[in-house]
Amino acid sequence: MMAETTLLDIKGVETYYGNIKALNGVDVHVNQGEIVALIGANGAGKSTLMMTIFGAPRARSGTITFAGTDITQMPTHEIARMRIAQSPEGRRIFPRMTVMENLQMGAGLDNLKHYDEDAEKVFTLFPRLKERIAQRGGTLSGGEQQMLSIGRALMARPKLLLLDEPSLGLAPLIVKQIFDAIRELNRMQGLTVFLVEQNAFGALKLATRGYVMVNGNVTMSGTGKELLANPEVRAAYLEGGHH
Repeated sequence: MMAETTLLDIKGVETYYGNIKALNGVDVHVNQGEIVALIGANGAGKSTLMMTIFGAPRARSGTITFAGTDITQMPTHEIARMRIAQSPEGRRIFPRMTVMENLQMGAGLDNLKHYDEDAEKVFTLFPRLKERIAQRGGTLSGGEQQMLSIGRALMARPKLLLLDEPSLGLAPLIVKQIFDAIRELNRMQGLTVFLVEQNAFGALKLATRGYVMVNGNVTMSGTGKELLANPEVRAAYLEGGHH
């Protein structure tokens, strides 16, 4: 077996909003080819960690390394150029632009020569988007907007895909489609995925490994299977839902 290559390494990261400490010395790493899930209650600091990777807000202490380069103090647009793509919480697509135009925005200038090939991959993954190609983003359903948000991120040909709450507010059937697509991307293209989710059951079933965050601290980590079986995790995040 090949030695695992760490693609994203977060060490001792502390982030503040004004004087309020949102992340408290967080250590997380994502190896190449993994799907890693970060689960926790609303307000635990999961989205803050995602945004800190992109430098908005900046880590006040600790380091964030991507593919061997320290990106902790790098400007956000330069971090994006390192081929880290994000599908942010709340989807944030361009509502007045068509599906096609949204995908073009994701491709950026560097990848336009691969545009047709990359768009075709997105349409293979999410056939619904192909049917809606000329529709404005704002007229799509929530699930279609989420597909478009992920598709747009993929157009940047990322080495690392950051997904912030991709299942939020979506019907179970759509959530299954989104999670299946993430699994497919990982399996077929070897895409590395770092996933923040309140849907602990779905995320841990999907993930190679997972971390649990409580009040800005990582309190537990393990394989997806280990965390699913852990009594504390079950009691806090899985009871009343799936068993």
